[in-house]
Amino acid sequence: MKHLRVLEQASLVLTRRAGRTKLHYLNPVPIRLVHDRWIDKYTERRVSALADLKTQLETAG
Repeated sequence: MKHLRVLEQASLVLTRRAGRTKLHYLNPVPIRLVHDRWIDKYTERRVSALADLKTQLETAG
């Protein structure tokens, strides 16, 4: 429960009470923001290299 509380405070998990139960849902918006900030900077170089390779192969052939 301690970990869920931390995730709730970080707005990564949303909670909803339904009677005596507490339902937890992932919040996709901040997860996507984390992905965009930390992951995209590593994938951009690879995508750019593949696009350059495609252009070179098309102009050579």
